[in-house]
Amino acid sequence: MRSYAIGDIHGHLDLLLHAHDLIAEDRRQTGDHDAPVIHLGDYVDRGPDCRGVVEYLRKGAEAGENWVTLKGNHDRMFARFLNDPSEPEEGLRSDLSWLHPRLGGAATLASYGVKNAADRPIAPVHAEALAAVPQSHRDFLQSRPTWLHRGECVFVHAGIRPGIPMLQQRETDLVWIRAGFLDDPRDHGFLVVHGHTALDQATHYGNRVNIDSSAAYGGPLTAVVIECRDVAVLTDQGRRPLQP
Repeated sequence: MRSYAIGDIHGHLDLLLHAHDLIAEDRRQTGDHDAPVIHLGDYVDRGPDCRGVVEYLRKGAEAGENWVTLKGNHDRMFARFLNDPSEPEEGLRSDLSWLHPRLGGAATLASYGVKNAADRPIAPVHAEALAAVPQSHRDFLQSRPTWLHRGECVFVHAGIRPGIPMLQQRETDLVWIRAGFLDDPRDHGFLVVHGHTALDQATHYGNRVNIDSSAAYGGPLTAVVIECRDVAVLTDQGRRPLQP
């Protein structure tokens, strides 16, 4: 069973389009046009064209593309801000907010035409955001699934709480977890394919594969192809096997 997956995008539409080009070339090489493309979340924040990324993915889903677009913590924070900017985010430190420079929410709002959001009072920023963000984008972000079990893999944004059945996992863990997952060497009964924790390059740990290669910080956007538990990074030169 073949699947394609793309790591954390963070508003880089140009990198997303290139990742889809790499997948299209691999499809031509294999003749397989049925394997899904699974996006691991974090479509917004920090990058220059968050609106463009959301619209591209939304329109693709609407057109019937065989894409899965999972929810990331940044996507959840954006949707939550639009619903109620005073509502706490369970996975976020209490001294931070979505508009803090470390989180990058201001870049998302700027892509919708709401300028200098981090430097102004919340009330007018929120009002402008409600007027600027299309309802179709809000609906898209809020309705994203949090995980997908396909073949021998579970695809998820951040990871899983080890030892908890997937149907009992908490959404906050699925989009935020690090401690308790990244340091757990056990086999989970499936290969976990995730992002969320930025690395210099995609890395295979045996029981999990992290494909967040720091697009948010100037790094590349990684696309992989997975067959059973065999993983390869897609490059302009073709497949590069990713070994544990």
